[in-house]
Amino acid sequence: MTGLQPIPTASLLDGQVALIVGATSGIGRAVALGFVRAGASVVAFGRDPDKLAALQNEATTDAPLLTVCGSATEVTDVQRAVECARDSFGKLDTLVCTVGVFDYYRTILDLDERLLPEAFSEIFTTNVLSYLLAVRCAIPLLLRQPSAIVLTLSTAAFYPEGGGILYGAAKFATRGLVTHLAYQLAPRVRVNGVAPGGTVGTSLRGLQTFGEGQTQVDERPERAERIRRSVPLLVTPETSDHVWAYVYLASHMCSRVVTGTVIHTDGGRGVAGTVKIAHLAEEEMR
Repeated sequence: MTGLQPIPTASLLDGQVALIVGATSGIGRAVALGFVRAGASVVAFGRDPDKLAALQNEATTDAPLLTVCGSATEVTDVQRAVECARDSFGKLDTLVCTVGVFDYYRTILDLDERLLPEAFSEIFTTNVLSYLLAVRCAIPLLLRQPSAIVLTLSTAAFYPEGGGILYGAAKFATRGLVTHLAYQLAPRVRVNGVAPGGTVGTSLRGLQTFGEGQTQVDERPERAERIRRSVPLLVTPETSDHVWAYVYLASHMCSRVVTGTVIHTDGGRGVAGTVKIAHLAEEEMR
């Protein structure tokens, strides 16, 4: 009997060099560790030097992981991360973006018009511009060989829940980046997205504009149960639950014919119905 042989986990990303933008916590951190365990050489980029050091220590027994500290919205910092990949590993063929801030479910009725311009600028700069900046800085290296870009979306990029109007609008914009970049960068670069649902174990923070820059969504004690009850699979996703979607989309071996698509790692949120979700979101805001 003939057929495909199982692919060892450690070989899925063999020979690939990945830059993970937003690797210090949450999904980005889990993806960085998952990539090195799948055989990739990784440059982990983030703002917190202590968290980067802890990440590097945890990854020492696997493939190489280097760290670069900086802001994802500063072109010189992002360029340093790209140059680290080039100088250390000779190439860059995988880019993953996971940076984001949150608006805590604010509707248009909750927004003070005097703060709206500043809040809009903050969330779009972090959640959209940082992705464009990373792609633009990485393009010269990505175009040298077949490569992959994976952008982090959200259920809020598809449904009127999962965040407020600013977060949802920013994630819809990031969804548009997947489509446009996949078209513009083909055939050399594959561009895809992962749309996680609500997840525990993240460090997703609020907006500085609203005085919530140090507040994290996981600080709400009822959040895990709310997430579990809102999806058909009745699961509460953890950061590690999303990793294999990123590995699959990054792997030239597994997904060389896949571009312009989004994998939903949301427990079936899309078939749950928006009425139920809206009700649960309303409960959380009380």
